[in-house]
This record gives sequence, C-alpha cells and structure tokens, in this order.
Amino acid sequence: MTDALKRLSDEGVAIWLDDLSRQRITSGNLAELIDQQHVVGVTTNPSIFQKAISDGHGYDQQVADLAARKVTVEEAIRMITTADVRDAADILRPVFDATGGQDGRVSIEVDPRLAHHTTPTIAEAKQLAWLVDRPNTLIKIPATKAGLPAITEVIGLGISVNVTLIFSLERYREVMDAYLAGLEKAKAAGLDLSLIRSVASFFVSRVDTEIDKRLEKLGTDEAKALKGKAALANARLAYEAYEEVFSSERWAALDKAGANKQRPLWASTGVKDPAYKDTLYVDELVAPGTVNTMPEATLEATGAHGDITGDTVRGTYAQAKADLEAIAGLGISYDDVVQLLEDEGVEKFEASWNDLLKSTEAELKRLAPSEG
Repeated sequence: MTDALKRLSDEGVAIWLDDLSRQRITSGNLAELIDQQHVVGVTTNPSIFQKAISDGHGYDQQVADLAARKVTVEEAIRMITTADVRDAADILRPVFDATGGQDGRVSIEVDPRLAHHTTPTIAEAKQLAWLVDRPNTLIKIPATKAGLPAITEVIGLGISVNVTLIFSLERYREVMDAYLAGLEKAKAAGLDLSLIRSVASFFVSRVDTEIDKRLEKLGTDEAKALKGKAALANARLAYEAYEEVFSSERWAALDKAGANKQRPLWASTGVKDPAYKDTLYVDELVAPGTVNTMPEATLEATGAHGDITGDTVRGTYAQAKADLEAIAGLGISYDDVVQLLEDEGVEKFEASWNDLLKSTEAELKRLAPSEG
C-alpha cells in the first residue's frame, strides 16, 4: 500500500465508500476501512441494497421477524435498509463529530419510482430522515426536474440532502440554485443553517461510456483522439461552476448566516473501460472541498497505485471547454447525451428497486413461519 489515500485526503478530497451491506457492518470491515483507508462516509443506492440482500444470509433473522409480522414488501425493504444505514451512521459518528458534521455521513435514497413526482419525494425524504433518526444521514434525491423543488423544500425543513444523478452542467447549476433556495427558506424559518449539509453527486464514468461509444462509431483519428476526455472535462467544468456560485453575493449572505457549501461529489468513479487506468477518475479529479465516492475496487486500486500529485482540476478549465467543443464539433450533442444518461440513470435505479422488491418478497416467503 502507498499513502495515496492519505495524500488524497490531505488534498481536501473526502473519501467515501460507495457500498454498504450488513456483512460489512457486522464483520467490522466498515470500521476497518475508516480506521485504515481514510474512508469518512458511505453512499448507498438501490443497486447496492439489492446485491447486499440477495447475497448470503446476513438478513435472515430480520426478514423472518418481518415475515412473522406479515409486513408489506415495501415496508420490509425500508426496515432492512434503514437498519443498515442507522448502524453505519453509528459507526461513522466519531468521524461526524471530529469533522464538525462535514463527513461521517451515510446516504439513503428515496424510492426511485418517485423520481418524477415532487410531493411524494418530499414526503419520502421526511419519512426516511425520521426512520433513520441520525444527524449524520443524507437523504438522496435525484436531480430530475421534479426533484429540484423537492430539494429546496427538504433543505428548507433542515434535512441534509445528497443530490444524485447529475450529469449536465446546466442541471448542476439548477441543483446549486435549489440548495441555496432551500437554505434561504430554512433561514426564514429560523433554523440553524450550520446543521444543514449537502453534496451534489456529479456522475463521471457514464459520460465517457456514452460519448466514447459515439466517438468510436465515427471512427476517425480525430474522434478516437477525444476518447476518455469528456467525463473529466465535464466534471472539471462543474467544479468551475461550483467555485463561481459559492463566491457569489447570494452565497455570501448565507455564509454569513452560518451555512455550509454544497460540496461536489464525484460519483460513478469506477472505470468502465479497461483501456483506462483504474484510478483515472480519482487521480484526475483532485480538488479541495470535494468528495469522491468509490466502489471498493477503486478504493483498493487508489491505495495500491493511485497517482495523487496535487490539484488536478483548477487551471484545466480552458482545456476542458476545448475538449467538449471538439466533441460537439464532431456532431455529438452534449444535451442529447446528458438527457439520455439522466433518463437511463433513473431507469436503472427503478429496475434495481424492482429487483429488490422481488428478491425481498422471495426472502419473506422463504423465511415465513408456519402458521400457528
């Protein structure tokens, strides 16, 4: 192991693990990652829970108890997932306390089937915050058009939020605006702004996956030379937008009232193309005040051979713009790509949620006690 993870942390990048399971909690593995690998947060999503509940027998006792109570499948899922998030939040509580609430966070997502419905998303976020009942929880709300007013409302209630599925620069600006509007509502309501936290999960690798596919189809030398450049360019320009918004007069007023910046979080940082270095989206997205949430394989790869050489974001904006312009110049529509990725992102999480419903239903039947 190198000290790459420590160097990353020292550069101001919070290292979060993009995975959670009961086995990881009960085995002591999560505590070990916090202690030895500089992990200071955890993110979850429907795919992660679906995999966790389908693997092994770690949930058998709780599922058997839920089956005995004849709960619905939806209620069973909420009881199972919130139990894991609560336990993980307790393990991370010392980090939360040591960082003044900035890190030591665990995220849990609203039902992805609500992604295009504002009012139910708000209700679900309130319910999840109440169910988990830990100050170091983040409620994940997707950055869909319907999600934006929900973000404002939920932040306005003093509930901390992880905004997920952000792909475009325009939508990212709308997310930051929704966050500031929520802080303004919270301030008007007399809430303590210093207790409200948020991250904006900007997705990385999927942008390359989609744009590289289109560049490969064009097949020219010019197109091939641009492969692997879109995702980094997009993320770096997101950081430029973050710097701009959080140095504005509007922000200054909230800052004075004790508010916290909404940190950019690099999500989907596992490399999909084996031709690229497995730590590409870690090494090349080092900037202060960011979060990188990594699957365990990426965390291990970074620890083993990550190349952390300081800030790799600021000072790159002109090149990033040039790269995206060159891609657009080949007839690849940025707007088309990011909208497709958002739509697919919601669909994938919905599909995982439906798989989670099916596998949990099967477990409830398998472990149901005989009548009597």
